[in-house]
Amino acid sequence: MTRVLLVDDQAVVRAGYAVILASEGLDVVGDAASGREAVQRARELRPDVVVMDVRMPGGDGITATRELAGPGAVDPVPVLVVSTFDLDEYVFGALEAGAGGFLLKDAEPEVLAAAVRRVAAGEGLVDSTLTRRVIDEFARRRAPRSADPDALGLLSPRELEIVELLSRGSSNAEIAAALVLEPSTVKSHLSRIMTKTATRDRVQLVVWAFTHGVVAPPTPR
Repeated sequence: MTRVLLVDDQAVVRAGYAVILASEGLDVVGDAASGREAVQRARELRPDVVVMDVRMPGGDGITATRELAGPGAVDPVPVLVVSTFDLDEYVFGALEAGAGGFLLKDAEPEVLAAAVRRVAAGEGLVDSTLTRRVIDEFARRRAPRSADPDALGLLSPRELEIVELLSRGSSNAEIAAALVLEPSTVKSHLSRIMTKTATRDRVQLVVWAFTHGVVAPPTPR
């Protein structure tokens, strides 16, 4: 059973999440009311996923996410950021900090539960209404750069094609159709790519691809 730590400064929100996730067969092992407390509790409890709010007194969720799941984290814990605010700054900041997903708080209960499971499984998730905006934000913030030769050297031509399509928001089925592959083959390729790039999920693989210039961010619309 997937073990979850809930982090939100409002007790009623934590209680609501606990009821929702328990009804969906997930195991809520603890909660926290601030970013600082979240880091401490996560290290004590070792949950499979931390469901993290962004804006909290006593330590914000972005900083806590970086400590738990960022590039320098020792024994990282997957984080799903769930926020009332869909501001690009929060979405982009959460993903750069190492979050495996970002979901809005008005998501349906079954969507929240599915997102927790996806992040736990390393699949990653960004709310479908935000995906294009996240990509556009990369384009706005990052000047075009040459690809890192070391990063390019990690991947085969086929793997580079898959990363390119993934970074445009394509699903496994869409990637398979575009490259005339079986979806199971795409999934296997992605697993190997994430191992090569030391990324934990699809979302962080896209962040890696943009950061290393492997994929050029599109021109903002």
